[in-house]
Amino acid sequence: MTKLVVAAVAVVVGAQMCAWALLDREWVVAATGAALVTVLLTVRWRLTQRTEPDPDVTTDGAGASLQRWLSRTETLISWSESSRSDWDRRLRPMLARQFELAAGQRKAKDPRAFDATGRMLFGDALWPWVDPDNISRTGNAEPGPGRAALDEILRRLERL
Repeated sequence: MTKLVVAAVAVVVGAQMCAWALLDREWVVAATGAALVTVLLTVRWRLTQRTEPDPDVTTDGAGASLQRWLSRTETLISWSESSRSDWDRRLRPMLARQFELAAGQRKAKDPRAFDATGRMLFGDALWPWVDPDNISRTGNAEPGPGRAALDEILRRLERL
C-alpha cells in the first residue's frame, strides 16, 4: 500500500509538471484532477479487493499448532502399532516421564515405590509397557502393544 501511495503522489506531481511545462494554465487543474481521481479509484479498488485465503494453508498460530499436534499424534499412534523397539525407543521414555510427573514418584528416589505405584495405576498388563526398566534387546522381532494399549495407558495417566 505504501508503494501505491508513493506512486500516486508521483503521478499527481508528474501531471502538474507536464501541465506547467505546456504553459497552458487552464489544463493544470484538469490534469491534476484526472490524476487524483485515478489514484483515488485505484486506492479504493485495492482496499476493497478481497483475496480468498487458501483453505489448505493454515496461517494462524492456533491452526498451525493444531496441525503440529495432529501430525505428532499420528506419529505416536504409528509407533505404537509398529515394533517393540520403536515403542521402547520413542514411546516408553515419554510415557515414563509423564507418569513420574503425574504421580509425583521419582524412580531415582525410591525404585520400589515407583514400581508399586505403576502397578497400582496401570495393572500387571499395562505396567510393563510403561516401566522404563523393561526394555527388550530383541525388540525388532516383537510387535508393539498397539493402539488400544496406548489409548488405555493415556486414559489412566489422564485420570491421575
